[in-house]
Amino acid sequence: MTQLLLDITPDWWPTFDNFVACGNCELLSVLQHALAGESRERCIYVWGQSGSGKSHLLQACVSAAQNARHNAIYAQGRVPEQADVVAVDDVERLDDAAQIELFNLYNQIRESGGMLLVSGRQSPLHLDLRADLRTRLGWGLVYQVHGLSDEEKAQALAQHAQGRGFSLTHEVTHYLLRHGRRDLPSLLAVLDALDEHSLRLHRAPSVPLLKEVLFNQQDSRLRGNDEPK
Repeated sequence: MTQLLLDITPDWWPTFDNFVACGNCELLSVLQHALAGESRERCIYVWGQSGSGKSHLLQACVSAAQNARHNAIYAQGRVPEQADVVAVDDVERLDDAAQIELFNLYNQIRESGGMLLVSGRQSPLHLDLRADLRTRLGWGLVYQVHGLSDEEKAQALAQHAQGRGFSLTHEVTHYLLRHGRRDLPSLLAVLDALDEHSLRLHRAPSVPLLKEVLFNQQDSRLRGNDEPK
């Protein structure tokens, strides 16, 4: 019989403190200074491969702005209403109408103040968007978000585990990096599942438990693919 768990694990939300900067220290500093009102730049565009940390940074900016009692909104693949801080994630997913909305929002923020953060998988020059929108995004600060090495991912995993109230052994980290998916969000999701699985069984996180989690996730994906469309 599986025992039900109380929701006692700490809430986790992307912040500047739990972002492993490494090769992105300059970008992190720029974002923090901009939110503190120490920059005149109204638009910052960040780009990089999937799982590099773009979404983490945009959500961290919104969280920091809200903690400072600013009106801040995060949106993924869509354009929200104007606010003090607006973060638009995955700009390449915007349809034609949303691209016009983002173009207008960009101009409104430049005129009336505020901060616009936009992310995408490519630099503005190579985005498959309206030419005028590509130009506007390239006018502001543009930074590439560099992905983490395995050593840096191990640091991020250890930091994430600590935030959830448990510690990782070297063996668990090494196995996860060798057999898990390569992007950090997927690795963190496995870590969360491992934590929940170990709590259910009243056992410390270990390689055997990690194998069970990875097997169950793979089995779930295969079952999902077998379902009728």
